[in-house]
Amino acid sequence: MNAENVSLSLETPTLHDQHGRWPQAASVADFRRNLAAVHERIAAACRRSGREPASVRLLPVSKTVDEARIRLAYAAGCRLLGENKVQEAHGKWEAMADLSGLHWSVIGHLQTNKAKQVARFATEFQALDSLRLAEELDRRLQAEGRALDVFVQVNTSGEASKYGLPPEDVAPFLRALPAFPALRVRGLMTLAVLSAEASRVRQCFALLRGLRDRLRQEAPDGIGLDELSMGMSGDYEIAIEEGATVVRVGQAIFGARSTPDAYYWPAAQA
Repeated sequence: MNAENVSLSLETPTLHDQHGRWPQAASVADFRRNLAAVHERIAAACRRSGREPASVRLLPVSKTVDEARIRLAYAAGCRLLGENKVQEAHGKWEAMADLSGLHWSVIGHLQTNKAKQVARFATEFQALDSLRLAEELDRRLQAEGRALDVFVQVNTSGEASKYGLPPEDVAPFLRALPAFPALRVRGLMTLAVLSAEASRVRQCFALLRGLRDRLRQEAPDGIGLDELSMGMSGDYEIAIEEGATVVRVGQAIFGARSTPDAYYWPAAQA
C-alpha cells in the first residue's frame, strides 16, 4: 500500500456500524434523497482518489424489496437493479415487465440448473466462478439468441465461506472463456471481508485491482477487464478509492433489510 492509500485508509472508515439502521425509503422523494446522498459520497470518494465520478456506476441492489417499493425506485430514476437470488429476480422481472427500460443484474452465486432463467431475462451476471456454469450459460444464451455481460467473481478475502475463484486460478479461467461466445466478459467482482477495520476491507479491494492490472497484460482477445465490481453499502467509498468502477449498494438506498444477510450471502455477508 502506497503513502496515498495509507492516508485514504486513515480518512475513510467503513459504514458497517450503520448495518441494520438505514432508514426505509417509502416514497419517490425518499429514493431521490437517498440516491443523491450516495452519489455525493461516490463523488467525494472520486475526488479523494483523483477520479471522475462518471467512472463509477452505481448498481442499486433491490434484494428483499417488494414490487411496490421497486416501482418507487424506478420513478426516482433506477433502471438497472441487482438481485442475489435468481428466482426472486425472475419473479420481479415478470411482475414489472410493464416498466420500460428496467433491467436486471444477477449478482449472487448461481447453480447451473438456474442458468436457463438467467439466460432468459438478465442483462448482467456478476458471479461467474466455474467453467461448468460458463458452459451452461453459453448454451442457454445461444438457444435464446442472446448474449450476457459477465464478471468473474474472485475470493479476495480467503474465507472458505465465500464463493469465487482463488486469485491464482483466475488467469487460466480467463484463458478458457473465449470458448463461450455468448458471454461478454467485462471484468472482475469481489466481496470484501465484513469488518469494521477499514484496512482489512481495503486489502481485499487492492488485491482485486492489482490482479486485474496484471491480468490485463495477458488476457485473451475479447476478454474485457476494464470493470471492477466491488463495494457495498458499508464499504463502497473505500472500494472506489481502490479503483471500483461498479458499486453494489442496497441498504443505503432502500433501507435496512428485515431478512438476515445470511440468507443471501455466506457467513452473513451483505
